[in-house]
Amino acid sequence: MTTITITPADPSIPSKRFRAVSGNLRSEGDTAGQALDELTARLPAAENSALIVLQSFRPDRFFNAAQQRRLQELMLRWHAARDTGTALPSDEQAELDSLVEAELRAACERARELADGMKP
Repeated sequence: MTTITITPADPSIPSKRFRAVSGNLRSEGDTAGQALDELTARLPAAENSALIVLQSFRPDRFFNAAQQRRLQELMLRWHAARDTGTALPSDEQAELDSLVEAELRAACERARELADGMKP
């Protein structure tokens, strides 16, 4: 399954433009959908299954504002390092990995809450 990350293109200006990233492929659009459409059009045909979770990018009880700020900081540093062919220091990479896992768990909890709300 293909993993696609969609984030604000410039975290200091939330929701103005969006960036979609999958491996070495990147695209940007005025909306998350535009960025996703442009990126998926460039994916190999064999990579046609994906799980897409849309988030409001606002803090909540599952992933708070401090976690979001730190994740954005580390993602900016990770992108800069990747673009120059370097890597994050191991402690920052471990913190980034931990925050990504926490955000994934938060997305699962949000989805579970939505599913529970839809039960008869």
